[in-house]
Amino acid sequence: MCEELREHYDFDFTWTLLDTRTNDQKKDWFLRLNPNGKVPVIVDNTKSPPFPVFETAAELLYLLKEHDKDDVFGFKDEYERSECLQWLFFWHGGGGPIQGQMTFFGTKLKQKEEFATQRFKTEVLRTYNVIEIQLSGKYTGQEKKYLAGKGEGKYSVADIGAWPWVSGWGHSGLISKEEMDAYPHLLQWIDRIRERPAVQKGSDKKYMFQGPIS
Repeated sequence: MCEELREHYDFDFTWTLLDTRTNDQKKDWFLRLNPNGKVPVIVDNTKSPPFPVFETAAELLYLLKEHDKDDVFGFKDEYERSECLQWLFFWHGGGGPIQGQMTFFGTKLKQKEEFATQRFKTEVLRTYNVIEIQLSGKYTGQEKKYLAGKGEGKYSVADIGAWPWVSGWGHSGLISKEEMDAYPHLLQWIDRIRERPAVQKGSDKKYMFQGPIS
């Protein structure tokens, strides 16, 4: 979102990388910003005192309200705005946490938990299918390029919130390309957003912790 804002406005930002493997996010200085001890957190230094925001959906909505005056990544129409919020919260409350649990039980434990992994994988694929239904226009008769908005939709915070997770479907090695082929509109959506210059900048390795592997 920050790179997208920089493309459209006089918007500047800096960033700090944390090593979550050593629990940097659990240190007192960070807990003052987010008592939940999780990343990411944004701090708006244009406010006095600087204002911290945590939880990805809340961060996107904050940036939208405070720094996207033209609603480039949001909607002025109340119905479109509602649709955008529905899809933003759908992923934030369901898709993201479930995909995280699938990866944890399937790759992070010394002994893989087969039952839990399969249960969460099934739910991840179900949420992918929900997105596929929306993009394909199966029930509306209108194919969409993006999750929210009239007609083919408009790139918005709804897409920004979901894309980093969904585009990383293959990182865990738990989902096969054959399984993903069942969601052609979702795969096209992934590729379409990946082509955005700001998304490519936001995916740069400079935003990834490059410390030694423990």
